[in-house]
Amino acid sequence: MKFKFLFATAALLMIQCLPSINEKVRLDIQGHRGCRGLMPENTIEGFIKAVELGVTTLELDVVVSKDSKLVVSHEAFFNYEISTPPNDLIITEANQKDFNIFQMTFDEISTFDVGLKIHPKFPLQSKIKTCKPTLSMIVDTVEQYIKTNHLDPVWYNIEIKHEKSQDNLYNPTSEVFTQLVYDEVVRLGIAKKCNIQSFDPDCLNILHKIDSSIEIALLVGNLDSFMQNLNQLTFKPDIYSPHFSLVNDQLFDYCKKNKIKLIPWTVNEEADILRLIQLGVDGIISDYPDKVIELYEGSGYKSNKE
Repeated sequence: MKFKFLFATAALLMIQCLPSINEKVRLDIQGHRGCRGLMPENTIEGFIKAVELGVTTLELDVVVSKDSKLVVSHEAFFNYEISTPPNDLIITEANQKDFNIFQMTFDEISTFDVGLKIHPKFPLQSKIKTCKPTLSMIVDTVEQYIKTNHLDPVWYNIEIKHEKSQDNLYNPTSEVFTQLVYDEVVRLGIAKKCNIQSFDPDCLNILHKIDSSIEIALLVGNLDSFMQNLNQLTFKPDIYSPHFSLVNDQLFDYCKKNKIKLIPWTVNEEADILRLIQLGVDGIISDYPDKVIELYEGSGYKSNKE
């Protein structure tokens, strides 16, 4: 009888010590370009919406203007699908690269609207008149909004949009670009609440040499092996961020074994989101963070919005 009592007591203690499903490692839910499925991409309004939804991280891209401002934009030019220029000019697929952000001052960039066009791929987007912001505008606005509304802090995932073939045409050299980004995140006070990502390993190697404490993510969209991609770096990245279609059990195991976070992009379909949640990835980058939050909570977890 005494043995049974001790056994039952021990079992109860074990159960109490086990983490509940809500206490497991939380999924890093990242709003891709803010929340591109719902709001115009890479805009102040889109990032505020993502914060309201309850994302843990704001994913964004930066390019460089003629006056060395870090402009939040996926392309180093005005994409014809989302941009309306001033003075009755017309941007088409054929001439869009003529509207080169690297050759414009930020004042000139601000005259282009990027929120009123209906996006052919994202029909649910709200339409608003807005322009491309700087990184500092995003951070200042988001931080003030969080403070005013007593919300949980967010992380920033900042992509350096550098292409070596476009040096001094559409972007600075990797050395200049990377230093600009580093100096700005330090000035803004977010060096300890952001990671820097890029498809360009040169930028990441330079950044790690500047400051090894900055969290770094390697973006991957190729079919090379995990080790082939890692071997492009002079250090082990904090995050491995592949296209979601490249994620399988083997890659998951590689990342776990090497103590590297696995955060795939850009995951929009319910079946893919659920597969990755069930696999146990560390984060998901999505144009529809609201959908990820809903499915994550439906799996028994708590999101950042609670």
